[in-house]
Amino acid sequence: REGTSADATQIVALLPRLADINVPEYRVPEHLWHGDRSMIQQWARGERPEVEVAIATVDDDVVGIAVVSAKNEMLSGLPSLHLETLAISVEAEGHGIGAALMRETDSIAQRKGATGISLHVFSANMRARALYERHGYQGELIRYFKPIN
Repeated sequence: REGTSADATQIVALLPRLADINVPEYRVPEHLWHGDRSMIQQWARGERPEVEVAIATVDDDVVGIAVVSAKNEMLSGLPSLHLETLAISVEAEGHGIGAALMRETDSIAQRKGATGISLHVFSANMRARALYERHGYQGELIRYFKPIN
């Protein structure tokens, strides 16, 4: 279902799952999701009208989220969505919730007239990459980063 501001606390509670991967040693795990927390809080206050949140629930508990924002595609400038966040609770993993949220993301894109959906994923996050590829996403850009100590 569509998320509402009343779901914000449960949505934010899922965000640490974004760092439940093999985080590069030079990264602080919370940095992987603190920007998403800010975005969700702004959305819940009505300050981010370009953001939509789809949630999956079990017995009124939020067990999965997909957060998208409408923006122009980086290269073509055409209307697009960016999948900001996809997170599933540990207990809900392996039950098709990620796939259902990916389908809902596609529905949001079609409803909004988007010509595509972009996302970012850590190269080492093979489970997420496999999910995205099963849903038609293709790797396109590679981002490099070098920490300076």
